[in-house]
Amino acid sequence: MRAIFLDKDGTLVENVPYNVNPGLIELSWHAGQALQLLQHMGFALFVVTNQSGVAKGLFTEAALDPVHERLSELLAQYGVTLSGFYYCPHSPDGVVSRYAVPCTCRKPMPGMLYRAAREREIDLSQSWMIGDILHDVEAGRRAGCRTVLIDNGNETEWNESPLRTPDLKAPDLYAAASMIAAVENDSAMDDAVEDLGSMGNPAASGGLGPPDAVGSGNQQI
Repeated sequence: MRAIFLDKDGTLVENVPYNVNPGLIELSWHAGQALQLLQHMGFALFVVTNQSGVAKGLFTEAALDPVHERLSELLAQYGVTLSGFYYCPHSPDGVVSRYAVPCTCRKPMPGMLYRAAREREIDLSQSWMIGDILHDVEAGRRAGCRTVLIDNGNETEWNESPLRTPDLKAPDLYAAASMIAAVENDSAMDDAVEDLGSMGNPAASGGLGPPDAVGSGNQQI
């Protein structure tokens, strides 16, 4: 399985800090059409989101279920289905002791992507992570995915490093989907050309020897 991992706030939906009110959730510009395109290409779609509001006592884990349901409702209007919704409730500076701990699931760590890959048999090397800050990029790269940064102003620190360098930058989710489509199409074309080259090379393809070879037992067709 190939997957697209999507950050939620600021990427898939408009950024409303610590929001768990389904009525305030709105898809970002042309997000439905973007996911239509990615789903049509055969990608499974997963949300991976840091939800430190749980650790900070602003809402409970149970409050995230209606958020997931609302996202599913909004995307269903475009014929899009989420294959998974993963969240990290932890934050070292939290006030709820059970969640105020270091973890491997909070981005920029790749734990949510690894969990999805394990549970759904995802090929991470053929998958993409899309997010609006460099923590998303780092999580994707640590997991072995290709990455797209939605450069919409939400990244303000720009603490860059090789792990925080995206493969692509896009102004919005629809542009990101279009760029991924272009990269994937180019890759498919390169593979097709390589396959054709192998077919034309008997040594590479394991094909028959020269048709006039004597005593080979091969038949010329």
